[in-house]
Amino acid sequence: MALEEGTKAPAFALPDQDGATHRLSSYAGQWVLVYFYPKDNTPGCTKEACAIRDRLPDFRKLGIQVLGVSKDSVASHAKFAARHDLPFTLLSDESHAMIEKYGAWQRKTMAGRTYMGIVRMSYLVDPAGRIARVYPTVKPAEHADEVLADLARLI
Repeated sequence: MALEEGTKAPAFALPDQDGATHRLSSYAGQWVLVYFYPKDNTPGCTKEACAIRDRLPDFRKLGIQVLGVSKDSVASHAKFAARHDLPFTLLSDESHAMIEKYGAWQRKTMAGRTYMGIVRMSYLVDPAGRIARVYPTVKPAEHADEVLADLARLI
């Protein structure tokens, strides 16, 4: 179940693709896009990450930080970032504890098989640490543009 707009974003402390720990509290006073994706180097996840990469100058002009989150390892994230020249933070949540707190760990079905996994969804967190916008479903190629349009209306 997704978090609701206006609620406080859950705290976290997770390593990035270089092993450095990131905390939500470190971004106080800034807009943050927290986007959840199923797996490094898969077609949809690569499309979404590259679309964000391509629009990153626009995100930076608006002062928004981008944090991608999956349960892949730090090493996997490092390879994904290097392979696609991703200049933003990818957080590793191998235990999926943060992913669960944000409601992105859900029941999924593929090829008739039901399992628990990460759904592609995002949150725009405001400078006060509250959820300003929830994106319960995301189209990988369009998500960066959608977030930028929303942020332009919110600031």
